[in-house]
Amino acid sequence: MKIAVGLSGGVDSSVAALLLKEHGHDVVGITMRLWREGRYKGGGRDACFGAGEAEDIAAAAELAERIGIPYRVFDCADEYDKAIVSYFRQTYLAGKTPNPCVRCNAMMKFGLLPDLARRSGLDFERFATGHYARTAVAADGRVMLMRAADAAKDQSYFLYRLSQAQLARHVFPLGGMTKREVREIARRHGLAAADRPDSQDFYSGDVAELIGAESRPGDVVDLSGKVLARHDGFWRFTIGQRKGLGIGGGGEPYYVIDINACANRVVVGRAGDAVKTSLRVADMNWVSIPPASGPLPVAVKVRSAGEPKGPAVLDGDRCVFPDGIAGIAPGQSAVFYSPDAQTLLCGGVIVREGE
Repeated sequence: MKIAVGLSGGVDSSVAALLLKEHGHDVVGITMRLWREGRYKGGGRDACFGAGEAEDIAAAAELAERIGIPYRVFDCADEYDKAIVSYFRQTYLAGKTPNPCVRCNAMMKFGLLPDLARRSGLDFERFATGHYARTAVAADGRVMLMRAADAAKDQSYFLYRLSQAQLARHVFPLGGMTKREVREIARRHGLAAADRPDSQDFYSGDVAELIGAESRPGDVVDLSGKVLARHDGFWRFTIGQRKGLGIGGGGEPYYVIDINACANRVVVGRAGDAVKTSLRVADMNWVSIPPASGPLPVAVKVRSAGEPKGPAVLDGDRCVFPDGIAGIAPGQSAVFYSPDAQTLLCGGVIVREGE
């Protein structure tokens, strides 16, 4: 089978390409070039988007040469700026918390990249990445998105916006493996990426640079409206944030509870104030099952880290979870799994009440 593999220069995509080649597939490596020198400053931290991209591309090219596969790079910088950076900026300036990796996967990595590769004349039947996730085909032919065998590395949360067409054409070579196994394979084959750290951030520099807003002093207030501190702009905060609030004194810590963009006000409270028992979602994408017509038992994730939490019930655009969840942030994604937390059913963007 002819398979194009999205290479990042990291260990996961490197091993994915290696395994597919060893299994006899006709493999080609493809990479998105996202960074445009001079557009943003970037920084020294390891990230998906930043000034270190040239090193990543060089590492991917070296890997392709080592295992004997063709390699192509496609310039996606302008499209990335319009689709991802602009969305990131607009979401923060609306007082919400963006989820750029979710959007990038659906629109860029699993969308534009393979489309550009095919338009350039590359012929392949499947597209593969180093994501930790799995797929299965239901009796009705629908492709189901499943969590990875390695729960600690599962990345299905970031893939919930993929379409059935994208999932049907995709291969996840690492879905049944642990990270430790992947690194051992890389070491055994002498791959340079074997001990390379994983990317931890979306952007390698100060995200305030991407937002591009001038400082706008405002108040940090508690739930009663009492001013506790000052800030330089509400977009510098996210719901659930604990550090960097500028509130002195000891005792129980404060957390960001809400962000009022119109008033340029950051609202903080104690840990218990951050817990909610329901949320609303919009822009739903039904992945493994058709849209439900009534209440649906689920487990829910409101951030990429941690395990899906239940019991919960999704009914229309509202999910209720009696045990409570802290740090629910408008703009972030709520992703809903089967009650056993193995199958990703659907997901949507968290919205405020009244929106």
